[in-house]
Amino acid sequence: MKILIKNIKQLVQVEENPSLKVIGSNMNKLPVINDAWLAIENDKIVGFGKMEDWEGIYDWTDLTILDATDKLVMPCWCDSHTHIVYAGSREGEFVDRINGLTYDEIFLKGGGILNSAKKLKDTSEETLINSALLRLNEIMLQGTGAVEIKSGYGLSFDSELKMLRVIKKLKTLSPITIKATFLGAHAVPIEYKGRKKDYIKLLIDEIMPVIVEEQLADFCDVFCEQNYFTKEETIEILSAGKKYGMTPKVHAEQLSNTGGTLAGIEVGAISVDHIEFIGDKEIELLHNSITMPTILPGAAFFLGLPFPPARKIIDAGLPIAVASDFNPGSCPSGNINLMISLCCIQYKMTPEEAINAATINSAYAMGLSKTHGSIAIGKQANVFITKEIPNYSFIPYSFGSNLIESVIINGQIISRD
Repeated sequence: MKILIKNIKQLVQVEENPSLKVIGSNMNKLPVINDAWLAIENDKIVGFGKMEDWEGIYDWTDLTILDATDKLVMPCWCDSHTHIVYAGSREGEFVDRINGLTYDEIFLKGGGILNSAKKLKDTSEETLINSALLRLNEIMLQGTGAVEIKSGYGLSFDSELKMLRVIKKLKTLSPITIKATFLGAHAVPIEYKGRKKDYIKLLIDEIMPVIVEEQLADFCDVFCEQNYFTKEETIEILSAGKKYGMTPKVHAEQLSNTGGTLAGIEVGAISVDHIEFIGDKEIELLHNSITMPTILPGAAFFLGLPFPPARKIIDAGLPIAVASDFNPGSCPSGNINLMISLCCIQYKMTPEEAINAATINSAYAMGLSKTHGSIAIGKQANVFITKEIPNYSFIPYSFGSNLIESVIINGQIISRD
């Protein structure tokens, strides 16, 4: 299929020489071509430029032409942290928090992650696939073209593998690019209370070999936090995961400073996520690492947590990525447009910084920045066309509005039916 998008008001996030990530003050720069065209052939971007230079470049037949007069074209969002595969909602805990219970208090009485694990155990793979496909379709129509999905609501040999097999199946059913993460160390299941070492042994010695045999996960993640897993346990699990070919990630510093970022740096994690309680020491050490600090503003907003120091991290010369944390307990939304608004309104990031965080830097946090996250020749043709809006700053400004008119994934126009 050949697509020409013409008369584009602003073609946003254009790269002649693609980069893997955008760092520090460069995050406030967003390359744009005004009055532009974009050419797509099959599933790749094959050309772009100003309309005045279009004539004669391509001699195409069987061509689909889209007119984007007064509209913007942007690379699809990349969402590097989600828990989209789950069974049932947790609005009861939402009410509990309104009535004064904390996230930790809900967990300690058997709620939170343990609640989701109980529901998932009794849910079939088919049901999990169908419900996840609905969520994937929802975020795709909101502009997301690549997503990471974690296990972690299984917390047993059978249920963790069930989740990962569901994610593997979703890769074949959804046009969105999907990366899978093994998060068996999301919490310690009730039956292993007082026997955490035995549970870690199950993760490493029994589940990880099956993951490798069936090629079920790209990443391995750990929730490093009080009442969950210590820094030392995080390093142990992630080091084992690396030996099995899984790239490390960390849930770090969400509820307290417990050493998750330091563990991530030590094992060469591709990202440390949440980081509400990250400190100056961790920010300094990130400079000499490959690790992408990733903020999840939807979770901090929904749980009423302190905001991570995004402004300090960028001003220190580091990159930052933004993801949704779409899950039933702490962020029941995968709308990256809303996350970008929160970045700007609450964290005082500029629109340019927020868009870079949700495209090229979040692609990096999934190992996808060579193929996703910007408009560049040879990259995946995952783009969206906005409605008629004045400029890209209007997206975070108009929080809660649906400004996306059309979505193209892998060179195919996605129907809203």
